[in-house]
Amino acid sequence: MLENVSNPGGFLRTSRNFPASDVKQLATEIDKSYINIASVVNTCTRGMFPTTMPAITGEEWFITGNQKQQSLRQVYQIPGSPAIITGSMIPHGLNIQSPNQFKRCWGSYTDGTGAYGLVWGDSVTVAGLITFYVTMTQIIFNVGAGVPAMTSGTVILEWLAQP
Repeated sequence: MLENVSNPGGFLRTSRNFPASDVKQLATEIDKSYINIASVVNTCTRGMFPTTMPAITGEEWFITGNQKQQSLRQVYQIPGSPAIITGSMIPHGLNIQSPNQFKRCWGSYTDGTGAYGLVWGDSVTVAGLITFYVTMTQIIFNVGAGVPAMTSGTVILEWLAQP
């Protein structure tokens, strides 16, 4: 069942038998264990969400010519003042070559009473929602009719590094 998958790693053995009498076999076994440890550690998803600089997520994407691209993540705080209205922008300050590099974006906000989701997707205003889209330089908001006033919020952007 797991013979033809692209990510057979992810599991690290909890024990290993090292040869006690043959130094050459011991060296080989230690090399294998180091490679296994490095492979598992380097391919795990990292739960870091920094606001001051991008973090490597640990994900690897193979979209362009089967070349590995790392995914990066950064968090942006949305101030409640001035009020977010349609067309409000936050510069993201990322070195992006194409808007298609963004692969996952999401967020949330509060009006001081409840918590609400921010929807990534459209440059069109939708009643009852705050949506946002991302350009090569900005995060741009659209505020639909009837939306609770945002007092603060957070947007998380994830994008692919150039191959």
